[in-house]
Amino acid sequence: FFSHGFQVAPETKAVMKWLRSIPFVLSASLHGGELVVTYPYDYSRHPMEEKMFSPTPDEKMFKMLAKAYADAHPVISDRSELRCGGNFVKRGGIINGAEWYSFTGGMADFNYLHTNCFEVTVEVGCEKFPLEEELFTIWHENRDALLNYMEMVHRGIKGIVSDKFGNPIKNARISVRGIQHDVTTGN
Repeated sequence: FFSHGFQVAPETKAVMKWLRSIPFVLSASLHGGELVVTYPYDYSRHPMEEKMFSPTPDEKMFKMLAKAYADAHPVISDRSELRCGGNFVKRGGIINGAEWYSFTGGMADFNYLHTNCFEVTVEVGCEKFPLEEELFTIWHENRDALLNYMEMVHRGIKGIVSDKFGNPIKNARISVRGIQHDVTTGN
């Protein structure tokens, strides 16, 4: 994943280690510069191809997660195409990351490929660097959407994989028929 000759910063290494040490299942990265929710893959399957749809095997789940955020956001869910982020209205305020803007080394792709954590990227506003006085409004626009997104952690299958004595099995591989992406149990 990070084998393209990139120098990995110490803080990036620390986050990667942290993500591997705790069995997170859901996360979001908050960015500025647009108003849309993107989901993996962020890096195109064909590096020379720009704006190429690059779905994961869990495409349906990622779309559901992204929609949970977008539908609860008062501006993203606004159907006006004239507003900030209006060019994503016909897509429901969400898009596959690589189809919008392909880049390598993203956290969402890393999480999906190397941990059990599903991550979306939330572009919280069209200004890349909002002024301090705009932050309160941005927070209120995103608060309910963040809470709605966090509640999605309760979706899916939950349980404990145990041996015949009821002892939890660490690092058991769980496969779902039809989805070529396994997850492993935590501690």
